[in-house]
Amino acid sequence: MPSTATGATAQIRTLALVGPQGAGKTSLAEALLVRAGAIGAAGSLERGSTVSDFDPLERKMQHSLNSALLHLDHAGTRIHLIDTPGASDFIGQALPALEAVETAVVVVNAASWRVSGIDAMALRMMAYAAERRLDRLIVVNKIDAAGPDLADLLADLQATFGRECLPLNLPSTDAAGAGQVVDCFYNREGHSDFGSVDAAHRALVEQVVEVDGAFVDRYLNDGDIDPAELHAPLEQALREGHLIPVCFVSARSGAGVAELLDVMVKLLPNPSEGNPPEFLEGEGADAKPKASSPDAEAHVLAHVFKVTVDPFVGRMGVFRVHQGTVTRDSVLYIGDGRKPFKVGHLFALQGKQHVEVPCAVPGDIVAVAKVDEIHFDAVLHDAAEDDHIHLKPLPFPLPVHGLAIEPKRRGDEQRMWEILTKLVDEDPCLKVEHVATTNETIVYGLGELHLRVLLERLREVYKFEVNTRPPRIAYRETVTAPAEGHHRHKKQTGGAGQFGEVFLKIEPLPRGGGFEFLDQVKGGTIPNQFIPAVEKGVREALTLGVIAGYPLVDVKVIVYDGKHHTVDSKEIAFITAGRKAFMAAVRAARPIVVEPIVDVEISAPDAAMGDITGDLSARRGQVNGTHNGSAGTMVIRGQAPLAELAGYQSRLNAMTAGQGRYTLSLSHYEAVPPAVQQQLMSQHQVRDDD
Repeated sequence: MPSTATGATAQIRTLALVGPQGAGKTSLAEALLVRAGAIGAAGSLERGSTVSDFDPLERKMQHSLNSALLHLDHAGTRIHLIDTPGASDFIGQALPALEAVETAVVVVNAASWRVSGIDAMALRMMAYAAERRLDRLIVVNKIDAAGPDLADLLADLQATFGRECLPLNLPSTDAAGAGQVVDCFYNREGHSDFGSVDAAHRALVEQVVEVDGAFVDRYLNDGDIDPAELHAPLEQALREGHLIPVCFVSARSGAGVAELLDVMVKLLPNPSEGNPPEFLEGEGADAKPKASSPDAEAHVLAHVFKVTVDPFVGRMGVFRVHQGTVTRDSVLYIGDGRKPFKVGHLFALQGKQHVEVPCAVPGDIVAVAKVDEIHFDAVLHDAAEDDHIHLKPLPFPLPVHGLAIEPKRRGDEQRMWEILTKLVDEDPCLKVEHVATTNETIVYGLGELHLRVLLERLREVYKFEVNTRPPRIAYRETVTAPAEGHHRHKKQTGGAGQFGEVFLKIEPLPRGGGFEFLDQVKGGTIPNQFIPAVEKGVREALTLGVIAGYPLVDVKVIVYDGKHHTVDSKEIAFITAGRKAFMAAVRAARPIVVEPIVDVEISAPDAAMGDITGDLSARRGQVNGTHNGSAGTMVIRGQAPLAELAGYQSRLNAMTAGQGRYTLSLSHYEAVPPAVQQQLMSQHQVRDDD
């Protein structure tokens, strides 16, 4: 790999291949590497020999699970390429790639379009790229597949994303039936499978010159403009989203691959021509925009968009240099950290290969290893005034698909947490937490596949075995009426005995009221030193539950009378008396079990709205409102019991062909239906008998 030390920023291009699973992003990356001479022959997904999918689990599953960094050189230009996974469960790997590039290349599958239309992942990535103000390029792959009408596909792209989607080249079948593409930006002669090349050329030129009045006048007067003169307005049109080029390729046959490389070099922006990254200085509402410049002589600003934690290599941070020059022996700070680290080795990544380079200039994507403090989304810098700079946060979907997890071997809890922390560090859409109310460790992901891959990684990479189960629902108990309770604890054991008697009252508190304990004992019938023991006994019963084994909430306890014995009264006696008096009062206070009700927000295609609302109603939920989302989607807001949404992503996938997503947040607690309460109480009785 030639060093980027001698390469100017103007000779760098950065692109992320994004889009749906099965579109052929990895195969396209292989074809580009072969055509540029970076590798000798294309690898195969089936054989697990591609440069991108080097992870053992990716080879096993035959599709991408992680973003992969690649580089190639073409026509004196260094191209940094990021191949991203297309499954929606792994969007936490795809989205961060947008932070490292000027151009999002959305790959569309021509072979599947006739059946499924424009895939939801293509819609989402186009929207994300537009929100981040990236240049966008659509690549239609698999154009040699039998069946698709590419002209209809182009029309669908324009109907979906706008008339600014215009082809830079068009498919053309030669006399021998072989597929190729014909340029329609620099060239206006000839024919394509779509008809006249001249018409496509004129549409492109007219779209480009619209951003510059001087060129509009020239075009109207002269009838055409040499495309070589249109570089500046072309870059402006790309930056403003006024032009979204479309290219046609076949990664399998190679048709259009050479032309795509030329497009990258000649037409796509270098780091000084794209929209600058959205750095912010400060926190929260006080954060202000911070300009950066792709100046190799300025102080360093770089962004860590990917972290890997390998059991053998250790922690590696992959970052894009936005400003300044990073060299071996550079001293960098991580965010607002006060302890700098020294860059010992600087790597360019080619899949699993780490190629050492002497320096990285604005636009370069490189990595450093064995820096324990480095973390996802960190800004690396070498100037004290840049301590509080960060990028605008990415809109990651919230992980809500939970799984309770525990080690198979007792005593391995600490090691399990250490491994899970490493996996969470690598994926911003994974979350792990310990839920004290149910005493469970829960891992949250974006779906079943996401968590299945996590469990596979635990087994295959870390050789760690776990047991899993659905998370317990955090039910609670409460009371609905005032009541009184009394218990006398008396125990003789031959010597000094135990004696304590407690009278108390309980009252329900409003939802969310928690717990109140009042001492209204008069005349010292329970000495002051034993009142804390009574409260301790009550709190024990609160924690363990009374009717179904779930914690009690929203109750006031008033201790108003009792008896003691000067010799036999002890703390343990009043703990027991307080607990049992409280339990007696609860049983008389019309106790109920309450369940968590969550606010749910569902984003799905318009056509699935009826199925989703009907399904939500069948799950004891209610719809509170709907509004239009982006790109033909609807957003449904409602409420439902959390217990009814276990495994909901799988059901939502079935109703939306995998295009639906949802988020949850706790709203309040409500009483469970009587049948559910009876079931929970009977299960608790079985546990008591055990």
